[in-house]
Amino acid sequence: MHRDLEELRTQSPRPETPEPDSRQGRRNPPEAGVQLLDDDGAISVQLESCLKHIFAKYCTPKPSPTQQKKVALLEPPEGAYLTSEGLDAWARDTNGAPFDEATKEEILEFMDVTDDGGLTFKGFMQVYQLQTENDEEETWRDLAAHGFDRTLRLVAARREDADADPRTTSETAS
Repeated sequence: MHRDLEELRTQSPRPETPEPDSRQGRRNPPEAGVQLLDDDGAISVQLESCLKHIFAKYCTPKPSPTQQKKVALLEPPEGAYLTSEGLDAWARDTNGAPFDEATKEEILEFMDVTDDGGLTFKGFMQVYQLQTENDEEETWRDLAAHGFDRTLRLVAARREDADADPRTTSETAS
């Protein structure tokens, strides 16, 4: 029986992960219509929209109050960044705990930051670029923690900001 289990493991090393393509960031089933990385290995337009929304929840300055009430994904203001507190809040909401000091130092050393050490949106995207290239499922878990499904839509049941998916609403309104 041990041999049979071993053979199954060899045939399907990660059965929980859809793998229509072997490259990280391109493993979502084709019928989902979205991938985390584009054909060139860069963050896809759809993922970037999700990351803007997540970043905007924790950034300084905050998005304008009128934008927060719209039925749309949040957009960070020009020049926004994550303070140490914003970084901790994002990590807590994403992973259940703030980053330890060594992780924070590594992020601030290798990613794009302001002169005062705030993580910029470019740096935030760099974090997710590296993570997605190395462990796509971790990125999917992060997105799920912030209410996004495998089609990169903000799921109504987990939405903090509005009741309807803005992409569905805008598609039906057109």
